[in-house]
Amino acid sequence: MEKRKSQKWSMLEGTPGIALFLFALPLILGNLFQQFYNMVDSMIVGQFVGENALAAVGASYALTNVFVMIAIGGGMGASVITSQYLGAGDTEKMKTSVYTALLTFLAVGSLLGIFGFLMNRQILLWLHTPDNIIAAAGTYLGIYFLGMPFLFMYNILSSMFNSLGDSRTPLFLLIFSSVLNVFLDLWFVLQFGMGVAGVAIATVIAQGTAAVISFLLLMHRLNGFETEEAVPKYDVGILKSMVKIALPSILQQSIVSIGLLLVQSVVNGFGSSVLAGYAASTRIESICIVPMISTGNAMSTFTAQNMGAGRPERVRRGYRAAYAITGGFALLIGLILFFFDKQIIGAFMNSQSGGTAFATGTGYLSFMKFFFIFIGLKAITDGVLRGAGDVMVFTLANLANLAVRVLGAFLFAPVVGVAAVWYAVPAGWAINYMISLCRYLTGKWSKKSLVN
Repeated sequence: MEKRKSQKWSMLEGTPGIALFLFALPLILGNLFQQFYNMVDSMIVGQFVGENALAAVGASYALTNVFVMIAIGGGMGASVITSQYLGAGDTEKMKTSVYTALLTFLAVGSLLGIFGFLMNRQILLWLHTPDNIIAAAGTYLGIYFLGMPFLFMYNILSSMFNSLGDSRTPLFLLIFSSVLNVFLDLWFVLQFGMGVAGVAIATVIAQGTAAVISFLLLMHRLNGFETEEAVPKYDVGILKSMVKIALPSILQQSIVSIGLLLVQSVVNGFGSSVLAGYAASTRIESICIVPMISTGNAMSTFTAQNMGAGRPERVRRGYRAAYAITGGFALLIGLILFFFDKQIIGAFMNSQSGGTAFATGTGYLSFMKFFFIFIGLKAITDGVLRGAGDVMVFTLANLANLAVRVLGAFLFAPVVGVAAVWYAVPAGWAINYMISLCRYLTGKWSKKSLVN
């Protein structure tokens, strides 16, 4: 078999910092539109349905975001293997890895969708969801889980495009699906008065449409990589390599969401008004961390391609450049929240919303705006370790992050109030970064190989 290398989508050439930034930028914009789905849902129900509807969608968000992050983390694991084959010039195995990922995660998404549909109300009860919103939250979740296969396939397809060095196609598709989602949200809520059910149906339709279009475009893209013989559509050996990276990646990508889910019961205990303000502020936080997480994901793909090509020194240069990138984003986000935090929170609430909800949301943002640099440092360092396939310490670092967040909420909320939930967040990020940084400084990640 002849090995061919396509440089069209490669990050093996050029100045590392520029290559990394240009690849990360579409990822950032695309993930912003991804978060736009849930943010628009919250804004529309908060403005046109009411505070309880906002709280119901917020109670659902912590749970649905765990599944979203499972899909994204699985895609990241699969993309590392695909990127390393691309960097090594092995076109046949690169294509097989794409097919293996798509088939595997279609099955996983379907199974998780069934589980979520059957168990969503029980999970809401376990989380001590307030009685006055549990019916609406259950309706939202039931519809959302029916679309879980589309959610998984879209995120895996986006990761496959990214692994080929193409972060632009997922961006264009996300812009399209986000616009479609907004239109359908407004139509179902304002025209038909469907409330939280309407925004859930809109999300499923928009994601399903994007998934189908993404699949067709990716199959066309893969046809451009020529091979001398038929390519296997499934390879258990490649799947094992993917799982080795995917499981820690799922943990890393979902660590924030798992933390949110576990502390949701703490927030729920303060009532639906506090939950509404917390829901609004965490939606804004999810937007704020997008540049950091996306730069980390770009660092992962950058590392994987260059490790596949045997260029660890280029990875080091890219990692140093990533500090400047994430630092700039953290400064910009902090300044925006410093001047406009009240206006941003106000976009989620109507004139009937209470002062408790507003105070909770602004209190969260007023504290968090100083600490987004920590998740940026964590994300880029984790990205190097993940892209190189060095997953053990990376996993432990993310578990430490989760432990700090959960223990901080449960131990200190009874003492200092709901603010304990967000005091623990930057502490978890900082500990995660320090552990991963110590591993990076050993240089052992540069000796890892996944595709030999």
